[in-house]
Amino acid sequence: MQKRFFLKAVVGAAMLLGTSLAAHAEDVLAKVKAAGVLKVGTETAFAPFDFIDAGAHVGLNVDLFDEVGKELGVKIEWVTLPWEGVLPGLEAGKFEVVAGPATITKARMERYRFTAPIAEATVAILKKAGAPISKPEDIAGKAVGVGKATAQLAQLTEFSATLPSKVDIREYPAFNDAYADMAAGRIVAVANSLPNIAFVAKQRAGMFEVVLPPFGKKTYFGFVGRKDADYASLMDAIDAALIKMKGDGRMGKLQDKWFGTKFDTPDAVKDPAI
Repeated sequence: MQKRFFLKAVVGAAMLLGTSLAAHAEDVLAKVKAAGVLKVGTETAFAPFDFIDAGAHVGLNVDLFDEVGKELGVKIEWVTLPWEGVLPGLEAGKFEVVAGPATITKARMERYRFTAPIAEATVAILKKAGAPISKPEDIAGKAVGVGKATAQLAQLTEFSATLPSKVDIREYPAFNDAYADMAAGRIVAVANSLPNIAFVAKQRAGMFEVVLPPFGKKTYFGFVGRKDADYASLMDAIDAALIKMKGDGRMGKLQDKWFGTKFDTPDAVKDPAI
């Protein structure tokens, strides 16, 4: 009798624990839906993903999260801060997800969960018009700007080590600062993702030019979330929304709007190139 009672108690406790864990795993998504607001952290100096134009916050990220909000039935609340503070802000719980976006890398995947890719992130060179740079290797020994604490910095550093003379790498808190220095002649080029520099070259035709081919390994951009169990349901919901948008053509239309081209991206990146 005692044995039967003990077994019932164990089974009951296990069921209660399972129910508690399941409820806990739904906490963040449930909290977001109950509040009717999804807080999204980002910087606003990473055109065409996130930037300020005539005082308005615009970009691919803004359009994509508008659609994600519709799919989840919530409004989007933006929290903006410098890039180096975005990921720490996510960990501190200042917002539920990071727009960024960030390049999906092996090291970052160990610490964060990435959404389905939203665009390619392969690194290339943007030069000042007239600068004697016709191929990526021509940046050897020259001053080149790059974003601080970015995957582009890591790839530029790696590429520099293969050149006859090291690149004079200048780190910037925001890419707009690097573009301003290039326009002023303080640096001759900027290393950034191909979508970003293609947009900048188009916006500032005659001032900047893209140097092809890209020198970086093929990589992808994704939005960043936490790997904690209580965030899993939220990240699953965002993934489902992005994959749905990819399937029904909304993703491609927005890519074409901001990049002038569409990217063939996988539904998930399991083994990043970097």
